[in-house]
Amino acid sequence: MNIIDAAHKTVHAYPGGSESLAPRIGMSAAVLRNKVNPNNTTHHLTLAEASEIMAKTGNDSVLHALAAEHGYTLSKTEASPSGSLIGSLLAASGAKGDLADLIADAMEDQRITPNEASAIAQHCSRLQAIFAELAQHAAAAAAKDAP
Repeated sequence: MNIIDAAHKTVHAYPGGSESLAPRIGMSAAVLRNKVNPNNTTHHLTLAEASEIMAKTGNDSVLHALAAEHGYTLSKTEASPSGSLIGSLLAASGAKGDLADLIADAMEDQRITPNEASAIAQHCSRLQAIFAELAQHAAAAAAKDAP
């Protein structure tokens, strides 16, 4: 799905459609309908408006469509509010070691099967989540130490 179609579907799938969503993002329903109308060439959503729509609706289809148009896939990472910077660093180090073991085991026969590739991809996603948590703990530590 392209980003224009994703925006249109996001707005119209929202309970009450554009009539209900538009006031929540500070515009009229008619303007919002025009901005997400795939056949309209004069009105377009800004990035800030698209972000606000995703936040209000809880629907990230536009973000996924944008990523897909550029050859990316997304997965949401949610860092744990508990834990520490050092704990996250140790978890990342351990997970990197686990990934190395997984790849070494998969390469024993000099080929990667689809199941092995899937397991590697899942582990890489896990690492991304751990790294995001590590970054959030670093930011929290910096904010705590700021004057």
